[in-house]
Amino acid sequence: MSTTTTGASSGIGAETARVLALRGVHVIMAVRNLSAGNEVKETIIKEVPKARIDAMELDLSSIASVRKFASEFNSLGLPLNLLLYIYQIGVMATPFMLSKDSIELQFATNHVGHFLLTNLLLETIKKTARKSSQEGRIVNVSSRRHKFSYPEGILFSKINDQTGYNSLSAYGQSKLANVLHANELARRLQITANSLHPGAIATNLFRHHSFISGLVDVLGKHVMKNVQQGAATTCYVALHPDVKGVNGRYYANCNLAEVSSQANDLELAKKLWDFTISLIDQCKT
Repeated sequence: MSTTTTGASSGIGAETARVLALRGVHVIMAVRNLSAGNEVKETIIKEVPKARIDAMELDLSSIASVRKFASEFNSLGLPLNLLLYIYQIGVMATPFMLSKDSIELQFATNHVGHFLLTNLLLETIKKTARKSSQEGRIVNVSSRRHKFSYPEGILFSKINDQTGYNSLSAYGQSKLANVLHANELARRLQITANSLHPGAIATNLFRHHSFISGLVDVLGKHVMKNVQQGAATTCYVALHPDVKGVNGRYYANCNLAEVSSQANDLELAKKLWDFTISLIDQCKT
């Protein structure tokens, strides 16, 4: 079994990579910082000498980088049973910024990059599933913040508009997109696709909000999950036999959980799919 795991150079991403390696999975860590990724790789190999683990560079905020990664991965001819999107590669509640492709940064990194990478690796996942007779799984690590997007859900006509931009609502929007994406994948394709909330974890995602970051430093160890606890639901959805055949569902604390009404909106999911394809097509060079 092999997996591509984004955001594996720190936090729950690194812990998830370690657990997968312990289970004998060949882990391909897709990381923005290759040096940090290789450090994680070496640390895991010290603990698990037989671990099959590699790091490849990927910047999900860049469509060119996503295409380059997918091309290089597919050229390797490796099987791919599991595609994990760990939100530590993402960004949270940033000031208004545009990506290299002139897309609002949180939406570009947390959704568009994931969406494109999934599409580019999809045939490899399907082929592996057919050859191995093992279920292919796609896991989107979302957040309970998906329940706190903009009132409209996804601001299709104003996705790159600084007017009315709210950093936390924009983050919620990108996390809502993660759930909608998994749900639409489940509806369209013969591959298991689910999403999850890993729990509140003290990570550097709060770096753009000094007040929140300060509270995390002081109170985090008392009210938040540690990294191992935070990775538990991700590993459960990725590997546990109880999830076999479960499709288009949302998990928290290793159990099925409720999503917002917007996340259950089939028309919103379809519209987001078409909108994202159009957005990517506009960025072709």
